[in-house]
Amino acid sequence: MHNPCAVIPVYNHETAVPAVIDALLARGLPCVLVDDASSPACAAVLEQMAEREQVFLIRLAINQGKGGAVMAGLREAAQLGFSHALQVDADGQHDLTDVDNFIQRSQADPEALICGYPQYDASVPKGRLYARYLTHVWVWINSLSLQIPDSMCGFRVYPLPAALALIDSVQLGRRMDFDPEILVRLSWRNQPMHWLPTRVHYPQDGLSHFRLFHDNALISKMHAKLFFGMLARLPLILWRRWRP
Repeated sequence: MHNPCAVIPVYNHETAVPAVIDALLARGLPCVLVDDASSPACAAVLEQMAEREQVFLIRLAINQGKGGAVMAGLREAAQLGFSHALQVDADGQHDLTDVDNFIQRSQADPEALICGYPQYDASVPKGRLYARYLTHVWVWINSLSLQIPDSMCGFRVYPLPAALALIDSVQLGRRMDFDPEILVRLSWRNQPMHWLPTRVHYPQDGLSHFRLFHDNALISKMHAKLFFGMLARLPLILWRRWRP
Protein backbone atom coordinates (compact mmCIF):
# COMPACT_ATOMS: atom_id res chain seq x y z
CA MET A 1 0.00 0.00 0.00
CA HIS A 2 1.23 3.48 -0.81
CA ASN A 3 -1.04 6.22 0.47
CA PRO A 4 1.03 9.37 1.05
CA CYS A 5 0.30 12.72 2.67
CA ALA A 6 2.31 15.79 3.64
CA VAL A 7 3.14 16.67 7.25
CA ILE A 8 3.77 20.38 7.84
CA PRO A 9 4.97 21.64 11.25
CA VAL A 10 3.82 25.24 11.66
CA TYR A 11 4.93 27.87 14.14
CA ASN A 12 3.86 31.41 13.23
CA HIS A 13 4.14 30.99 9.45
CA GLU A 14 0.68 32.31 8.66
CA THR A 15 1.94 34.32 5.69
CA ALA A 16 3.78 31.52 3.88
CA VAL A 17 1.86 28.37 4.75
CA PRO A 18 -1.27 28.92 2.59
CA ALA A 19 0.84 28.86 -0.59
CA VAL A 20 2.59 25.69 0.62
CA ILE A 21 -0.77 24.01 1.21
CA ASP A 22 -2.09 25.15 -2.19
CA ALA A 23 0.93 23.69 -3.98
CA LEU A 24 0.66 20.35 -2.20
CA LEU A 25 -3.09 20.00 -2.73
CA ALA A 26 -2.61 20.86 -6.41
CA ARG A 27 -0.37 17.79 -6.62
CA GLY A 28 -3.02 15.59 -5.01
CA LEU A 29 -1.26 15.35 -1.64
CA PRO A 30 -3.43 15.62 1.52
CA CYS A 31 -1.93 17.84 4.23
CA VAL A 32 -1.57 17.25 7.97
CA LEU A 33 -0.90 20.59 9.66
CA VAL A 34 0.67 20.66 13.10
CA ASP A 35 0.06 23.93 14.94
CA ASP A 36 3.02 24.06 17.32
CA ALA A 37 1.38 26.49 19.76
CA SER A 38 1.38 29.33 17.23
CA SER A 39 0.12 32.87 17.77
CA PRO A 40 -3.63 33.55 17.56
CA ALA A 41 -3.14 35.09 14.10
CA CYS A 42 -1.45 31.97 12.76
CA ALA A 43 -3.92 29.68 14.52
CA ALA A 44 -6.80 31.49 12.80
CA VAL A 45 -5.18 30.99 9.37
CA LEU A 46 -4.65 27.30 10.06
CA GLU A 47 -8.25 26.92 11.21
CA GLN A 48 -9.36 28.42 7.92
CA MET A 49 -7.07 26.13 5.93
CA ALA A 50 -8.44 23.08 7.81
CA GLU A 51 -11.91 23.79 6.41
CA ARG A 52 -10.65 22.62 3.02
CA GLU A 53 -10.98 19.02 1.89
CA GLN A 54 -7.96 16.81 2.54
CA VAL A 55 -6.47 19.25 5.08
CA PHE A 56 -6.20 17.98 8.66
CA LEU A 57 -5.16 20.04 11.66
CA ILE A 58 -3.81 19.06 15.06
CA ARG A 59 -2.90 21.58 17.73
CA LEU A 60 -0.16 21.34 20.34
CA ALA A 61 -0.96 23.31 23.49
CA ILE A 62 2.74 23.82 24.32
CA ASN A 63 5.44 24.51 21.75
CA GLN A 64 7.31 21.26 21.10
CA GLY A 65 9.89 22.46 18.57
CA LYS A 66 10.22 21.31 14.98
CA GLY A 67 11.05 17.70 15.85
CA GLY A 68 8.24 17.38 18.36
CA ALA A 69 5.76 18.80 15.85
CA VAL A 70 6.95 16.48 13.08
CA MET A 71 6.64 13.43 15.33
CA ALA A 72 3.11 14.44 16.33
CA GLY A 73 2.27 14.88 12.64
CA LEU A 74 3.67 11.48 11.68
CA ARG A 75 1.58 9.78 14.37
CA GLU A 76 -1.54 11.62 13.23
CA ALA A 77 -0.86 10.69 9.61
CA ALA A 78 -0.68 7.01 10.53
CA GLN A 79 -3.90 7.25 12.53
CA LEU A 80 -5.60 8.80 9.49
CA GLY A 81 -4.62 5.76 7.44
CA PHE A 82 -1.68 7.16 5.46
CA SER A 83 1.31 4.92 4.79
CA HIS A 84 3.93 7.56 3.95
CA ALA A 85 4.46 11.19 4.88
CA LEU A 86 6.36 13.93 3.07
CA GLN A 87 7.86 16.28 5.64
CA VAL A 88 7.64 19.88 4.38
CA ASP A 89 8.66 23.13 6.05
CA ALA A 90 5.95 25.78 6.35
CA ASP A 91 8.15 28.75 5.43
CA GLY A 92 8.23 28.10 1.68
CA GLN A 93 11.93 27.28 1.40
CA HIS A 94 11.37 23.89 -0.29
CA ASP A 95 10.86 23.58 -4.02
CA LEU A 96 7.46 21.93 -4.21
CA THR A 97 7.80 21.26 -7.93
CA ASP A 98 9.91 18.30 -6.75
CA VAL A 99 7.01 16.70 -4.87
CA ASP A 100 6.02 14.42 -7.76
CA ASN A 101 9.59 13.12 -8.12
CA PHE A 102 9.80 12.30 -4.41
CA ILE A 103 6.42 10.57 -4.30
CA GLN A 104 7.16 8.56 -7.45
CA ARG A 105 10.50 7.43 -6.02
CA SER A 106 8.74 6.41 -2.82
CA GLN A 107 6.14 4.45 -4.80
CA ALA A 108 8.94 2.62 -6.59
CA ASP A 109 10.53 1.58 -3.26
CA PRO A 110 7.89 1.89 -0.52
CA GLU A 111 10.16 0.66 2.28
CA ALA A 112 12.82 3.30 1.60
CA LEU A 113 13.22 6.74 3.13
CA ILE A 114 13.42 9.33 0.34
CA CYS A 115 15.63 12.25 1.38
CA GLY A 116 16.26 15.63 -0.16
CA TYR A 117 19.84 16.54 -1.07
CA PRO A 118 19.69 20.37 -0.97
CA GLN A 119 20.89 22.56 -3.79
CA TYR A 120 21.28 26.02 -2.26
CA ASP A 121 21.22 29.39 -3.95
CA ALA A 122 22.76 32.63 -2.66
CA SER A 123 19.92 33.15 -0.16
CA VAL A 124 21.24 30.53 2.30
CA PRO A 125 22.50 32.07 5.59
CA LYS A 126 26.26 31.56 5.61
CA GLY A 127 26.42 30.62 9.30
CA ARG A 128 23.98 27.78 8.77
CA LEU A 129 25.75 26.65 5.59
CA TYR A 130 29.16 26.36 7.25
CA ALA A 131 27.75 24.61 10.32
CA ARG A 132 26.31 21.92 8.05
CA TYR A 133 29.77 20.73 7.08
CA LEU A 134 30.65 19.92 10.69
CA THR A 135 27.36 18.05 11.03
CA HIS A 136 28.10 16.05 7.86
CA VAL A 137 31.37 14.76 9.32
CA TRP A 138 29.80 13.76 12.64
CA VAL A 139 26.90 12.06 10.88
CA TRP A 140 29.35 9.99 8.81
CA ILE A 141 31.21 9.02 11.99
CA ASN A 142 28.09 8.21 13.99
CA SER A 143 26.40 6.28 11.18
CA LEU A 144 29.62 4.37 10.36
CA SER A 145 29.10 5.11 6.67
CA LEU A 146 28.98 7.81 4.00
CA GLN A 147 25.45 6.92 2.94
CA ILE A 148 23.97 10.14 4.41
CA PRO A 149 25.27 13.03 2.27
CA ASP A 150 23.04 15.59 4.03
CA SER A 151 21.10 15.11 7.25
CA MET A 152 19.69 18.61 7.79
CA CYS A 153 17.27 18.99 4.89
CA GLY A 154 13.73 18.50 6.20
CA PHE A 155 12.26 17.58 2.82
CA ARG A 156 11.88 13.81 2.91
CA VAL A 157 9.32 11.01 2.54
CA TYR A 158 9.06 8.74 5.58
CA PRO A 159 7.64 5.22 5.39
CA LEU A 160 5.49 5.56 8.50
CA PRO A 161 5.86 2.04 9.97
CA ALA A 162 9.68 2.31 10.10
CA ALA A 163 9.68 5.92 11.32
CA LEU A 164 7.12 5.33 14.07
CA ALA A 165 8.80 2.12 15.22
CA LEU A 166 11.91 4.20 15.93
CA ILE A 167 10.04 7.19 17.39
CA ASP A 168 8.17 4.95 19.81
CA SER A 169 11.29 3.11 20.98
CA VAL A 170 13.81 5.92 21.65
CA GLN A 171 13.75 9.53 22.79
CA LEU A 172 14.62 11.66 19.77
CA GLY A 173 15.55 15.33 19.76
CA ARG A 174 12.49 17.53 19.61
CA ARG A 175 13.96 20.63 18.01
CA MET A 176 16.42 21.23 15.18
CA ASP A 177 18.38 18.17 16.26
CA PHE A 178 15.54 15.90 15.09
CA ASP A 179 16.33 15.84 11.36
CA PRO A 180 19.92 14.51 11.65
CA GLU A 181 19.27 12.25 14.64
CA ILE A 182 16.43 10.27 13.08
CA LEU A 183 18.53 9.58 9.97
CA VAL A 184 21.50 8.30 11.99
CA ARG A 185 19.32 6.08 14.16
CA LEU A 186 17.46 4.71 11.14
CA SER A 187 20.79 3.97 9.47
CA TRP A 188 21.75 1.93 12.55
CA ARG A 189 18.66 -0.18 11.78
CA ASN A 190 19.79 -0.64 8.19
CA GLN A 191 16.94 1.51 6.84
CA PRO A 192 17.06 1.85 3.02
CA MET A 193 17.52 5.49 1.95
CA HIS A 194 17.54 7.22 -1.42
CA TRP A 195 18.63 10.79 -2.14
CA LEU A 196 17.16 13.22 -4.66
CA PRO A 197 18.50 16.71 -5.38
CA THR A 198 16.11 19.51 -4.49
CA ARG A 199 16.47 23.28 -4.60
CA VAL A 200 16.24 25.19 -1.33
CA HIS A 201 15.60 28.93 -1.16
CA TYR A 202 15.45 31.15 1.91
CA PRO A 203 12.97 34.00 1.24
CA GLN A 204 14.25 37.45 2.26
CA ASP A 205 11.10 38.05 4.30
CA GLY A 206 10.97 34.46 5.58
CA LEU A 207 10.66 33.66 9.27
CA SER A 208 13.31 31.26 10.53
CA HIS A 209 13.20 29.74 13.99
CA PHE A 210 16.76 28.43 13.82
CA ARG A 211 18.68 29.90 16.76
CA LEU A 212 22.29 29.99 15.62
CA PHE A 213 24.04 29.45 18.95
CA HIS A 214 21.37 27.58 20.91
CA ASP A 215 20.45 25.12 18.14
CA ASN A 216 24.06 24.53 17.12
CA ALA A 217 24.83 23.72 20.79
CA LEU A 218 21.83 21.38 20.85
CA ILE A 219 23.02 19.66 17.67
CA SER A 220 26.55 19.31 19.08
CA LYS A 221 25.12 17.66 22.20
CA MET A 222 23.11 15.33 19.97
CA HIS A 223 26.25 14.31 18.04
CA ALA A 224 28.03 13.48 21.29
CA LYS A 225 25.08 11.37 22.45
CA LEU A 226 24.98 9.53 19.13
CA PHE A 227 28.72 8.90 19.20
CA PHE A 228 28.58 7.08 22.53
CA GLY A 229 25.37 5.35 21.46
CA MET A 230 27.13 4.16 18.31
CA LEU A 231 30.02 2.76 20.35
CA ALA A 232 27.62 0.87 22.62
CA ARG A 233 25.73 -0.55 19.62
CA LEU A 234 28.76 -1.16 17.41
CA PRO A 235 28.54 -4.98 17.21
CA LEU A 236 24.78 -4.89 16.52
CA ILE A 237 25.12 -2.17 13.86
CA LEU A 238 27.85 -4.07 12.05
CA TRP A 239 25.94 -7.36 12.30
CA ARG A 240 22.82 -5.77 10.79
CA ARG A 241 24.87 -4.19 8.03
CA TRP A 242 26.96 -7.21 7.06
CA ARG A 243 24.75 -10.20 7.79
CA PRO A 244 23.93 -12.36 4.72
